[in-house]
Amino acid sequence: MNDVVIPGAAGEQDGLRTLTHVLYGLHLLSWFSAGIFSVIAMIINYVKRPDLPNDFYRSHYRWQARSFWFTLLWLLLTLPLYLFMWFPGAAAWFLIGIWYLYRYIRGWLGYAENRTMPLPAN
Repeated sequence: MNDVVIPGAAGEQDGLRTLTHVLYGLHLLSWFSAGIFSVIAMIINYVKRPDLPNDFYRSHYRWQARSFWFTLLWLLLTLPLYLFMWFPGAAAWFLIGIWYLYRYIRGWLGYAENRTMPLPAN
């Protein structure tokens, strides 16, 4: 009985839902763009973040951002290994890439199932 209907809210939610799917897709397609699609997705992520309506969306946008920044951190930390010894560096970057895929696939599946992503323990 106390249901409040906000005009346009359903359409905005549908647009945000689609946008979040697109962002997960861009992150996964970044393998084929040398990371450019992830940078584009992160720009959109940070632009849209203040307008997110609830904790569900905030958890997914945070999950995407943390996955991106930790991947970048690990790539930079292992860069000297890659430059001085090709094989160990390539193996490290391969493992980082697998972790990256795991994070975004896990996030996208959680999003499709309407599950909030976990927050890091403080």
